[in-house]
Amino acid sequence: MPQLAFDEMPDAARVWVFGAAAPVTGAAEVALLAAVDAHLEQWAAHGAPLVCAREWRDNQFLAIAVDEAATGASGCSVDGLFRVLKAMEPQVGTSMVDGGTVFWRDEFGHVCSADRHNFKGLARDGVVDAETPVFDMLVESAGAWRARFECAAESSWHARLLPR
Repeated sequence: MPQLAFDEMPDAARVWVFGAAAPVTGAAEVALLAAVDAHLEQWAAHGAPLVCAREWRDNQFLAIAVDEAATGASGCSVDGLFRVLKAMEPQVGTSMVDGGTVFWRDEFGHVCSADRHNFKGLARDGVVDAETPVFDMLVESAGAWRARFECAAESSWHARLLPR
């Protein structure tokens, strides 16, 4: 099934978000997106092609959407996507599927990342605060990706990591 443009996906489409611990650019970016696109072109669940799309943002964030109203993704099909991304990690030089990483935008507009413990320390030290733009890797729909993937820390689960 040819993939759609991400903006053609309905707001209710299921989304998985992957964050690269470091920016992926140049030849590594081209290789990553080519591998993802090749996988999406043949992506199926129990033999049924998935209506899907991908979006690449800030050289670090990959959103994969599936219109589950057309065909639902199975656990095996999602596992296959994870395997593709994990296999690309050595080639792109950074992790893509490790959980627990927190992403935010610094005062210069650069995307930064750290584990939750270190982010909490940065919050305690005043480096990040309630107004800091953060990236909600837990969004589950295309509509949420569009509306609140990047938001102020106080408007996200990240608020739990800020001092009270």
